[in-house]
Amino acid sequence: MIATVASTALLMGLVGGSHCLAMCSAPCGALIGQGGGGMASTAGGDAQPQATPQTVQWVPRGGVIRRAVAFHAGRLAGYAVAGGLAAWAMDSLAWVTQQTVALRPAWTLMHVAVMAWGLMMVIQARQPLWVEQAGRTVWARVRPLVSAPGGVLVAGGLWALMPCGLLYSALLVAALSGGPLEGALSMALFGLGSGVWLVGGPLVWIRLKAGVNAKRADWGTRIAGGLLCAVASWALWMDLIYKPSLWCR
Repeated sequence: MIATVASTALLMGLVGGSHCLAMCSAPCGALIGQGGGGMASTAGGDAQPQATPQTVQWVPRGGVIRRAVAFHAGRLAGYAVAGGLAAWAMDSLAWVTQQTVALRPAWTLMHVAVMAWGLMMVIQARQPLWVEQAGRTVWARVRPLVSAPGGVLVAGGLWALMPCGLLYSALLVAALSGGPLEGALSMALFGLGSGVWLVGGPLVWIRLKAGVNAKRADWGTRIAGGLLCAVASWALWMDLIYKPSLWCR
């Protein structure tokens, strides 16, 4: 089970990379590097504000590598903690339902809800709006911490609070992993998979943004939803078919 969940989390990070690149590359690069542009030099050398919006320009800056390492280290740690907590909460619910027969249907309904969540992602290629709005509200309160000493590391650790539907779906997968350590490992693998895109994203965003359109990002979300359905189906099969079949052997 842990191998299935861990590989699913890693694949969600990899196949959902276009979604990560489109949605998180700009804020990630703004935290790590330095945004340029917004001013144009005239022939006389005076800076004048440009009338049209400027794209984010990724420019070399001292300490960028150090900031990138701190950010992604904090991001992986934050993902692991979130995954461990999600798995612990789900594992606690599983223990309670095993001890109380009347609550066992709640455990099954939880898997059904996860499957429905994944199906919605497959069909609509997005998350519920209330999920993203809640994430934005939380992130607006922690954003000022970025400017403080060690803020980049803290921002990486709090990246799990970003309003990202793909991230929340990975947390649902981690919750089904079977324990806090397994959940932390699953989310760390998801962070590694998505990190491949986030590390390279700020460096090649201008060149690739024309190719990473909304359609490709939508397909990444749909694939992630399909993987979420697969994990929920596996959990339902284990609980409803496999475990009862052991009594017949």
